[in-house]
Amino acid sequence: MNAIQMILVVIVAFFAGMGGILDEFQFQQPLVACTLIGLVTGNLTIGIILGGSLQMIALGWANIGAAVAPDAALASVASTIILVQGGQGQKGIGTAIGIAIPLAVAGLFLTMLVRTISVAIVHIMDRKAAEANWRAIDRWQMIAVALQGLRIAIPAALLLAIPASVVRAALNAMPAWLNEGMTIGGGMVVAVGYAMVINMMASREVWPFFIIGFCLAAVKELTLIALGGIGISLAIMYLALEGSKGGNNNNSNSGSGDPLGDILDDY
Repeated sequence: MNAIQMILVVIVAFFAGMGGILDEFQFQQPLVACTLIGLVTGNLTIGIILGGSLQMIALGWANIGAAVAPDAALASVASTIILVQGGQGQKGIGTAIGIAIPLAVAGLFLTMLVRTISVAIVHIMDRKAAEANWRAIDRWQMIAVALQGLRIAIPAALLLAIPASVVRAALNAMPAWLNEGMTIGGGMVVAVGYAMVINMMASREVWPFFIIGFCLAAVKELTLIALGGIGISLAIMYLALEGSKGGNNNNSNSGSGDPLGDILDDY
């Protein structure tokens, strides 16, 4: 990895850290962060595969109340750097996923540290607001957001400072049973994350579409564009049936909430 690629990786890491707070461009999402790092390092394929796998895990992560979810941005950036530096290609994706999980949990320490500093910055901004110093408020706000970016950029730079030969030697020194165990464990975590998402969105209206999509995905001749077209068509059909049901039924309070079920019941 040359100097320009390292700089671009640090920039991606910086935006990923800020994205975890801004939630505007979604740079912190594994699929985005891993893909961008894979793109700038010339390893786009493994970046997309790793990002997609980690995204299935991160789908089940959410901030609930005072409980902060694991740091998906640090996990994505660090694991992709290790994967690229290790030079194992697609064979090292399972190991990278296994490494990403403890990194995500460790990233909570950096998150708490930066947010603690941000509390002090908020008090400074309150004093500047009392003085009607709007430029200082903007400046301190940008500093607080930049700290979130540095939270990921600095660990990324430290990882890049480690020679690729050292990373490669460390990964190759891992015993086979550990590599296989991390690969299996990473696959299990992906399945658990996906199951959590299904459990949250499961309903009588959604299950038929999920089963249809699951079956169609097994047909190898169908591309992602074809599957997307089928999904859009099913959604349009569902909305059309819902509209026709609402127009034919004068009592808007009747029905089970399932337009397909109500139409079938009429027959």
